[in-house]
Amino acid sequence: MKHKKRLVIAMTGATGAIYGVRMLQILRREPDWESHLVISSAGLVNLKYELDMERSALQALADVCHGVNDIAAAIASGSFKTEGIVVAPCSMKTLAAVAHGFGDNLISRAADVALKERRKTVLMPRETPLNLAHIRNMAAVTEMGGIIYPPMPAFYNRNDSVKAMVDEGVGRILDMFGVEVEGLYQPWTGLNSDE
Repeated sequence: MKHKKRLVIAMTGATGAIYGVRMLQILRREPDWESHLVISSAGLVNLKYELDMERSALQALADVCHGVNDIAAAIASGSFKTEGIVVAPCSMKTLAAVAHGFGDNLISRAADVALKERRKTVLMPRETPLNLAHIRNMAAVTEMGGIIYPPMPAFYNRNDSVKAMVDEGVGRILDMFGVEVEGLYQPWTGLNSDE
């Protein structure tokens, strides 16, 4: 029997709840993937404020849901095999916790597990402007093998909607894990030139 690949989607209180929601929507359609969701209490506030979405509707998108304070959850252990974790969006508090190995909740613990097991760890930090602590924390996560992926649209694709910009970021991140979804974004192929 073929086992599904597992991907942890964590959502924090930074703005940009749509990124985590969109990843879950896409993974829901992928028969070879199993999504594991964990969302912070501040993430739930943003979910309601930004998308007018209830916890139950979000949880219905995930294959497995974990409580943010459930440190005994499967994803808190390296022996539970996953492809890694995406923290989308990632607050500066969670970034700091991950950068310093401060596993105070299941989100930072699951990210710590992914890093120690050398699994793909992608953080989507949402803050601007950045202070030096933010930049140093991003550097620390990068030095540990994590990937910092701020949600910045590529304007060369001439996306004309927020949905298209979100899909581009989500598509590129899922592509890093080997989730190939056609039509989410247009990869750069170079400029055609007569020269």
